[in-house]
Amino acid sequence: MADENDLDIDLDDLKRRMEGAMNNLNHEFASLRTGRASASMVEPIMVDAYGSPTPINQIGTVNVPEPRMVTINVWDKALVGKAEKAIRESGLGINPQLNGTIIMLPIPELNEERRRELTRVAAQYAEHARVAVRNVRRDGMDQIKKAKAAGMAEDDQKLWTEEVQALTDEYISVVDKALEAKQQEIMQV
Repeated sequence: MADENDLDIDLDDLKRRMEGAMNNLNHEFASLRTGRASASMVEPIMVDAYGSPTPINQIGTVNVPEPRMVTINVWDKALVGKAEKAIRESGLGINPQLNGTIIMLPIPELNEERRRELTRVAAQYAEHARVAVRNVRRDGMDQIKKAKAAGMAEDDQKLWTEEVQALTDEYISVVDKALEAKQQEIMQV
């Protein structure tokens, strides 16, 4: 019979990987515009600064002074025009307003159709996270099958199977709750 330690299933690894799926989901949810201002909205914007593409948050301070306003205080006056151009070309659908070295981005209200579309996108992100969690579950079940072939007792196999399933159910539940919260946030007027 195999050594007892060879037959253990690494639940910590499975949990870490499921947590990674949740972190990815939270990152994707943060990129969804909900009609409220967020500094993360402008993170992907790159500005041609000093001959190389630079993230906008590295050429100025990004603030959210009001729920529907993002401001960028550009440190170098020569980069204000380039930053404004980068925002216009970013596809955010926001019209920047200049006030000296401060670029103001007023966030428009989302209409009902756009809100429903964003909830569908959020649901797709959540389904991707569920699939990732289920893939980790499948890997855990494969480990159990290998351990059974190596001599794991049937009672131990049943116990590990229940543990992996409970972990999977827990993370699927967390994904569902996160989706519900995000959809409520999107639909809130």
